[in-house]
Amino acid sequence: MLGTLKNALKVKEIRKKIFFTLFILAVYRLGAQITVPGVNVAAMEKVSSSGLVPLLDTVSGGGLSNYSIFSMGVSPYITAQIVIQLLQMDIVPKFVEWSKQGEVGRRKLNQVTRYLTIILAFIQSIGITAGFNALSGLGNIHLVNKPTVQTFLVLGVIMTGGSMLLTWMGEQITDKGIGNGVSMIIFAGIVARLPQGLYQMIKERLLSTTNTKDLWLNIGFLVLIVVAVLLVTQFTTFVQQANRKVPIQYTRRATSGGSESYLPLKVNVAGVIPVIFASSLIVTPSTILMAFQGSHGGEAWYQVMQNIFSLQTTAGSIFYTILIVLFTFFYAFVQVNPEKLSENLQKQGAYIPGIWPGNETIKYVSGLLMRLSTVGAIFLGLIALLPQLATNLFGLPQSIGLGGTSLLIVVGVAIETTRQLEGLLMKREYVGFIR
Repeated sequence: MLGTLKNALKVKEIRKKIFFTLFILAVYRLGAQITVPGVNVAAMEKVSSSGLVPLLDTVSGGGLSNYSIFSMGVSPYITAQIVIQLLQMDIVPKFVEWSKQGEVGRRKLNQVTRYLTIILAFIQSIGITAGFNALSGLGNIHLVNKPTVQTFLVLGVIMTGGSMLLTWMGEQITDKGIGNGVSMIIFAGIVARLPQGLYQMIKERLLSTTNTKDLWLNIGFLVLIVVAVLLVTQFTTFVQQANRKVPIQYTRRATSGGSESYLPLKVNVAGVIPVIFASSLIVTPSTILMAFQGSHGGEAWYQVMQNIFSLQTTAGSIFYTILIVLFTFFYAFVQVNPEKLSENLQKQGAYIPGIWPGNETIKYVSGLLMRLSTVGAIFLGLIALLPQLATNLFGLPQSIGLGGTSLLIVVGVAIETTRQLEGLLMKREYVGFIR
């Protein structure tokens, strides 16, 4: 990765893309420090024990703990994307029609996604503000200085605007930067919080320990954590890069007996998107529940729902993992549509050896995707679940529990970014060769 980055910086066009991306990320980190007016950030310390705060902080890069204009992050946009993609599965005929219209249809679907993002961001921002204000109101310091309807509406508009601005910044990275804009925003937020998380862990385990025996035990614990992170990172990188090569035979090429190549299908076809999707879907119900905490907090149904949608409980962690598994299968078929793949192969005069074109190819690719997605789902589920269960069972810091999710996102985005840079370098070599 470092070698690819070094080579990319030598090329003027790619260097501009990298610097543009860094500029957008710097603006994002600056905005994450700007607190929304009319809010007392000190009150956030009282509600930091809520499972929603660490999770939202993961996808917003610490924006929620500062209650900044970027507190919502890009999670409303991701949730909107999930809804629109689900509606394309023969639920809304107009969306199905647009999905088949190529670039024109994609622009129409993106426009609908943005409108839905505004609605979701507004609802989530008001729900989170009202819920956190109710929790902080148990003490002497309130989150909102003047908790009126007008104040909540104004805060909702400001936070919605911040979320839309962040979404636009992600799109700019995709169009004018090095790509993967929304994922890069989340990646930058996670990486920016690493020094603070490391300092907090060292402070709790080493600096506050006076007993020599406990000090050595804590040092051993930290060494164990570092080794575990390195091993999991290596394993995650290996699985994320693993692929299954499907042989492809071409019949229309001017070579004797045709020519053969391969269609690479990743073992984890869906990449890191299922983890981001699952996190967003956990955030939305948690936001809605917080609005009812003051009036229904003691009722049985509320306790059950809170238990399911909280990552601080074993049931919530398991539900979170189930969401990751389901989205792994769903997004794998979104990324690689067997019907479109079969149609494209026929147009190119290509086929899979031993498999008839048409329905047989669709069945073969679908079965292959199911087997690959099973491995990918188990991999993503284990990486996300085990640290969270360790936190719930052994009382480890919440940052370690969410470390599995963060690690998957960081490694996945880093690999995709490296591939983007390699693609830009290769494209430049081909253009230079043609010239």
